[in-house]
Amino acid sequence: MKAHFYALVIGLSLTLSGQALAEKFDSFQAHQVEVGDPGHSGEKLYNTLCASCHHEKRIGLSGPPLLPEFLRRKTPQQIEKIILEGLPSTLMPAFPQLDKKQTSALIAYMHHPGDYQWSEKDIIHSLTSIQREAKKLNFKSIRNITPVVERDANKVWVMENEKVLDKFTVNNVHGGIKYTTSGNDFFVPSRDGWVTKYSLQQGKPTNKVRACVYLRNISVSRDNRYLFATCRLPQQLVTFNASDLTLVDTQPLEGKISALYELYSDDKAIFTYRDRALLGILDTKTRKINYETLDAPIEDFFIDPFDRYLIGTSRRGTQLQIYDLQTNKVVFEQKIEGMPHLFSATYWYQDGNFYFATPHMNKPYITVWKMYDWKFIKKVNIGGDGFFVKTHPATPWLWIDNGSDELVLINKKDFSEKRIKPVPGKKFNHTEFSGDGRYTYLSIYENDGALLVYNTDTFEELKNYPANMPIGKYNFVNKNRVFYREQFGMSIFVEKCWGCHHQTAQAFGPSFQEIADKRNNGEIIGHISDPASSAKRLGYSRSLMPDFKLDQQELLSIVEYINHFKSKPTAH
Repeated sequence: MKAHFYALVIGLSLTLSGQALAEKFDSFQAHQVEVGDPGHSGEKLYNTLCASCHHEKRIGLSGPPLLPEFLRRKTPQQIEKIILEGLPSTLMPAFPQLDKKQTSALIAYMHHPGDYQWSEKDIIHSLTSIQREAKKLNFKSIRNITPVVERDANKVWVMENEKVLDKFTVNNVHGGIKYTTSGNDFFVPSRDGWVTKYSLQQGKPTNKVRACVYLRNISVSRDNRYLFATCRLPQQLVTFNASDLTLVDTQPLEGKISALYELYSDDKAIFTYRDRALLGILDTKTRKINYETLDAPIEDFFIDPFDRYLIGTSRRGTQLQIYDLQTNKVVFEQKIEGMPHLFSATYWYQDGNFYFATPHMNKPYITVWKMYDWKFIKKVNIGGDGFFVKTHPATPWLWIDNGSDELVLINKKDFSEKRIKPVPGKKFNHTEFSGDGRYTYLSIYENDGALLVYNTDTFEELKNYPANMPIGKYNFVNKNRVFYREQFGMSIFVEKCWGCHHQTAQAFGPSFQEIADKRNNGEIIGHISDPASSAKRLGYSRSLMPDFKLDQQELLSIVEYINHFKSKPTAH
């Protein structure tokens, strides 16, 4: 959550000219009356100088919201500095003419509880068509499309491999980008409630809508019909038509929602509350919500790559719990130190087992866990308070930031370590990979920072793009859970299949492409599970295929990977 809040208060931006500002201030001075309540004088000052950009209810317009929930990461001294000196490279001007009493009154008013109403009428009226010329992006594969959030420039980049294809503006952008299942469109949320739709086919953002005052996250139904926005202020679930962001309906939520994550195997989405011991199950076709009772609130969680388990943290981050989503029962729990940042967890397959690793808030380590026969494996010191851990089947390493200028690399097999300083003296944050894993993207998280593109194998720096506080990167494959099994399958292929099979070329055995074209999933699973019997059914005199004794998760993964190479229908 750290980076999300930093992205919100980028300035008290006003678009008035210096002369108009001076006239407004003089008018305020002339009509100000002495009152004992500093909040009252702060309100008058706010309405005179700030409301035109931040809304009369402080919920944000062209400038961000100025409410306690959005200001809590800034000290009064930092806010006073912004007011008096402005913010370079933004529309926020300086107000050096304000004295100490006036700035104190203004800051006090900003910290008063606000009016968080945002009605369906407000939502409907906020829908905006974005007028920008379309751009032909000429990308080769949607699988390697990676949007990049340049936080303090209010920009989103569209990248393919090492190239920047487009850039567009999203005010107060923080991350959490979601795709349609085809990848042709993606949606960019802002913490102040706006959602912007971008079309890769048109090469432009098409429209935007404001769901609420304070947004938690967004989710897209697997049939691409609906986009869901979960909101903290007001507490509600907002449903849009994903095609054009027109409003469908709103539903009240009775608590502080953690997040909503869609399933790819069923028309459902799962959510929890941070302050209520409930598991919410949203039917993404009917939009009805059912609840299951938990033994404690879940503050952060993810859904496992096979859509079977919820991995969550409870009891204020001191306990890791695994819930079976089919039985709604706890199947594993263990006490932990330091709340795990499960949103940033990463997964991999190694030597016949599935694992995940997660950083921990304000702790100098990550923890590694075995999945499915759930077990704590290891605590790995990374030398600082990290926020993200990432990996890909194309790399033997976990790529980790630790709050410094170091990139920490932990070997997935033996947990050996090496460290790199991408830009010595400048903070490194967040790794992402291209869909095929050939390219790695690194954020140099500074105002005069950069987006670096590495060769994943050699660590060679291929590109260095200047950027203002770049943060999240969202590759289409890596950010879609439907591809996780396929990625596990890539690792299984390297470990068990590569000696006899290649992906698209004949080797000792048939290629995966030939297998996918000729066999259905049942036949493929049957041949892997019982190669001797399968060979007889298929008319072979004998089978040279070893019996690998794969479990269900391994079978599903390798079949998914094989099907990735199925020949595409030819156009007529």
